[in-house]
Amino acid sequence: MGITEIALIIGFILSFLMAIAMGGNDASTPCSDVVGAGVLTIKQAVILFAIFTAIGAMSQGFMVMKTVGTGIVPYIDLLGAIIIVVSAFIWVMFCNVYGLEISVTHSIVGGVFGYGMAVHGVGGIQWSLLQTIVVSWFASPLLAMVFAFLLYRLLVVFVTKYEGLNKIMSFVLKLALCYSAYAFGANDIGNATAVFVTVTKMALGHAPEYNVMILLAIFGSVGIAIGGIWLGPNVINTVAFKILKLNVVGGFAAEFTNAAVVNLFTSVPYMLIGYGIPVSTSLANIGALVGVGFASYGSSGFNRRTVAILAMGWIATVLVTAVLSYVGYLVLFPFIGPILKPTP
Repeated sequence: MGITEIALIIGFILSFLMAIAMGGNDASTPCSDVVGAGVLTIKQAVILFAIFTAIGAMSQGFMVMKTVGTGIVPYIDLLGAIIIVVSAFIWVMFCNVYGLEISVTHSIVGGVFGYGMAVHGVGGIQWSLLQTIVVSWFASPLLAMVFAFLLYRLLVVFVTKYEGLNKIMSFVLKLALCYSAYAFGANDIGNATAVFVTVTKMALGHAPEYNVMILLAIFGSVGIAIGGIWLGPNVINTVAFKILKLNVVGGFAAEFTNAAVVNLFTSVPYMLIGYGIPVSTSLANIGALVGVGFASYGSSGFNRRTVAILAMGWIATVLVTAVLSYVGYLVLFPFIGPILKPTP
């Protein structure tokens, strides 16, 4: 077995493991609102999450599978790709166990940054792109908070006036969960499979073919489903019950706002500057929940301690994965070397 075959096997295994970790953490984003509102149990919500995530990944996931760290650093060698994903996997799994909702995207960005500092130095980092990403991390939850606040207040007026809307809202909230899970599968499967795309481009000189990407999306969906069912309830419990007490109207306002804000950051920048700005669905979801809490009960409408812990987790995500990646590469490189470098 040659280096090419070994590299492809390593890339596939790491992608599958990353999918499990991602499913365990990101299941909370679509599921927490409907569970917190009491419309579905955790088990029911996670099953729907797994089904519609798989549909989204297999139907549109190939469109967004991209190379790990494209644009942040000039290139990533095979050793770097492995260390970046392993660093992110370790941290995400740690957070899954302790019920902390973080961003898998932030984990990857932190890992890429640590690798970039170890290999390319300060001058090799694309700081303008990092600045744009960091700004989006702050902007998306704030925007979600404002939109959710306004939407909740508007919905309360209509539900009060038309009492029959409560039953309709429960059904609509279930549909929102399915759509959110579908969008998650279509857009975020690349976070799990990106390392395989990176390795394939290094080993073969080109990205995987369409059929390979579909197959990769299927296996990635299986990993996400395993992670969601196995570890998802830990994080769902935190987000659904430890931030605020949700009703059906609040659950829908948070779910819809989360999806709308993420879509806004994807679509509008693409139309204006040619590429979408990646944002975290996790951050947008927490921002939306805080907005609903404000609209419901004012400043006492949400658990500030839980939100503060989650915020510290978001900051720690980038720092921890960057340090793990930086140290890991410096320690292993003298013994292993880059293993495989991308073709010019």
